[in-house]
Amino acid sequence: MSMRSPKTRIALAFLPVIALGACTVAPPTGPTVVALPGPGKSFGQFQQDDANCRNYAASHNGDTGARATAASNNATTTAVAGTLLGAAAGAALGSLSGNVGAGAAIGAGAGLAGGASVAGGNAQAAADSLQGQYDTAYSQCMVGSGDVLQQPGPGYYAPPPPPGYYAPPPPPGYYSRPY
Repeated sequence: MSMRSPKTRIALAFLPVIALGACTVAPPTGPTVVALPGPGKSFGQFQQDDANCRNYAASHNGDTGARATAASNNATTTAVAGTLLGAAAGAALGSLSGNVGAGAAIGAGAGLAGGASVAGGNAQAAADSLQGQYDTAYSQCMVGSGDVLQQPGPGYYAPPPPPGYYAPPPPPGYYSRPY
């Protein structure tokens, strides 16, 4: 008989639900770019442009809710498949030691963790793609309406080294033996 407390058993029962929760993809709710009023525009005009461009970006990307749901379903299927494959592999390995049940349980747990990890990465990539499409449409609309997008500050990206640049040589004695 297991010596686990009731709280531990409840926590373990919710572990698969929590792991599958990482597989959800939310559609974009707004832009992640910073827009500023264009030259000579009032804040009221800017707010109107912002509302119009948010609607344009949402409609331009089609039914992002359906695409987010499809991506979530795909991620959930990946996690479930990982669990089933893990359980099968665990049962096969457990049969070698004479304990199929424990092997299947351990394999299912490892499969769930691995499948949820892969599915979570896939879900994040899908969410990033949807957000990127939304931001592109929003940015195009705002610039087309005469507003300005804020650019990253200086030093945000490191410039490439000049052509023909080589690192300096190591100091004297760098390659000598320390005897």
